[in-house]
Amino acid sequence: MDDIEAVLLDMDGTLVDSDGAVERAWRRWAADYRVDPETVLRISPGKTALTTIRQVAPHLDAQAARRAARYQTELQLADAVDTKPLPGATCLLDTLDRLALPWAVVTSADADLAAARLGAAGITPPVLVTADDVRAGKPDPEGYRLAAARLGVPAERCLVVEDAPAGIAAGQRAGARVAALRGHPADLRIPDLHALVALLTPPAAG
Repeated sequence: MDDIEAVLLDMDGTLVDSDGAVERAWRRWAADYRVDPETVLRISPGKTALTTIRQVAPHLDAQAARRAARYQTELQLADAVDTKPLPGATCLLDTLDRLALPWAVVTSADADLAAARLGAAGITPPVLVTADDVRAGKPDPEGYRLAAARLGVPAERCLVVEDAPAGIAAGQRAGARVAALRGHPADLRIPDLHALVALLTPPAAG
């Protein structure tokens, strides 16, 4: 890991535990729009609400799809207060700061939802890239390339940490090395963030 100069982290499911809130919001949305909730939950991880809605409700025109995405985000915002950091998240961020490794959060959430969840979890990223900052969401690499540029580090020298196939693909397309949670295939597979801390921490001398 000596060649890594920055770490780019996904938010939901990687840094913060929002799985319950995300599932509740999508199930409510699916019921209101008469869409199969299991299909929505299968394809939504790592993607923006609008991207998911365009896939599961292609009959909606552009304006209706944007309205549906705003509603879905509002459902998640109303359920963001209980968001907590995932195990190892605080230790990882402290380690990055101690090692003077720049880091950023790159999320498919919009700015309001990202601020609510990160704030509830007590996480203040030095650089935050949200769905509002990019034209194309994950699996497009734009978000990770933008975060790397804002940190002043080539994407090829960054480590992306992700928990969803769309985000993993985005990191790989950006040219970064990718560490994946939840058993997904990537350059590195890690069981949790504590394992990443161990990989990043130089062994003690002696």
